[in-house]
Amino acid sequence: QVQVVESGGDLVQAGGSLTLSCAASGSIKSVQDMTWYRQAPGKQRELVAGVHSDGNTDYADSVKGRFTISRDTAKNTMNMQMNNLKAEDTGVYYCYVRGWIVVGENKQRNFGVWGQGTLVTVSS
Repeated sequence: QVQVVESGGDLVQAGGSLTLSCAASGSIKSVQDMTWYRQAPGKQRELVAGVHSDGNTDYADSVKGRFTISRDTAKNTMNMQMNNLKAEDTGVYYCYVRGWIVVGENKQRNFGVWGQGTLVTVSS
């Protein structure tokens, strides 16, 4: 129905930059939110940044001023530019997409799908 794929994870030195990408595909009618979460080893998954259908964005305090999220509504894709990376940014980054899919003629239902994650490792 809906597939979400992340890419861009890599090993980078502290102070470096990285861009993560997320792409949603399938029988999508519209996307409501696209959100990045991350999970560090031994810790719970936490919200990093998200963009809503109206273009408004949310950022965790820990990444404000360093991460910038952007979205291509027509392509159902989202990028996150991460600058001045720190060791504590290490983790698996997941993309979560919510929206509406077409399930029949004039029928739709909402969905929420996680991607498989992409690993970001920041060496200090």
